[in-house]
Amino acid sequence: MALKVDYLVRETGQNLRRNITLTVAAVLTIAVSLFLVGSGLMIRQGVQNAFQRWEGGIEFIIFMNPDATEEQVQSIEDELGSNPQIKDYTFVDQEETYDEFVELFSDQPNMVESVEAEDLPPSFRVIPTNTDADFVSELGKNFEASAGVRRVIFAADSIKQVQRVGAWISTGVLVMAIVLLTAASLLILNTIRMAMFARRNEIEIMKLVGATNSYIRIPFILEGLVHGLVGMVIAASLLFGGRAVLSDRVLDLPILENFVVTVNETWVTVLVLLLVAIVVGTVGSAIAVSRFLDV
Repeated sequence: MALKVDYLVRETGQNLRRNITLTVAAVLTIAVSLFLVGSGLMIRQGVQNAFQRWEGGIEFIIFMNPDATEEQVQSIEDELGSNPQIKDYTFVDQEETYDEFVELFSDQPNMVESVEAEDLPPSFRVIPTNTDADFVSELGKNFEASAGVRRVIFAADSIKQVQRVGAWISTGVLVMAIVLLTAASLLILNTIRMAMFARRNEIEIMKLVGATNSYIRIPFILEGLVHGLVGMVIAASLLFGGRAVLSDRVLDLPILENFVVTVNETWVTVLVLLLVAIVVGTVGSAIAVSRFLDV
């Protein structure tokens, strides 16, 4: 028998409506599990973005006050230049800081419009001759009391804190996601088996009139695929919504400064979720159909 689109749509729709309670349960389970998978992936990406400022061997950053005078900035630069314990340093003025800010938050125009270059602190990114943690800490603290200095942050402290928090959260949500994805696959498998059992007489008649296993199988596999895709759409909506709500608040926490996930990175995560949803939706239903038809 040749497969027709209207047959596939009709049969898949009937199967979904016939088992509405299990359908909703399967979709919600997939949505929650995919949301957790996406959250874990986005947390990892955010941690990676937070490390960018420390590339190139930078061990500590001296942030000046936004209104620091030229004399105060020059004084710090002279001190860095004359210190034999400083291997190299880079001065990032307010315009350069603003350019980095615009690039980092290019997908949040409202935030960019609310900030001017003069609102942001210039900074010195410092590479010492020795990367020993105690040495770097002692060296950096010498600048904390200098005129015009807002604060000094250290790579070791910042990276360790972000890594610790990011690793703990992302690992936790990914473990929960794996458990829920397994549960979702089993739920889909059970849903399809019940749907086929409820139509067992109809399936037997279809076999008697020459219907192939593929003809019988595909609507049920499509049912599982619909479960996965609808769950993915819900999860993607939650990820974009959660990102929009939390992005501003996360930046208020010093430990998560520069912890940003862009819209493009979120879309990449959604594409990964799409692949996972297709696999989860089709594998569970395919196993259920194969077992039933092999009986």
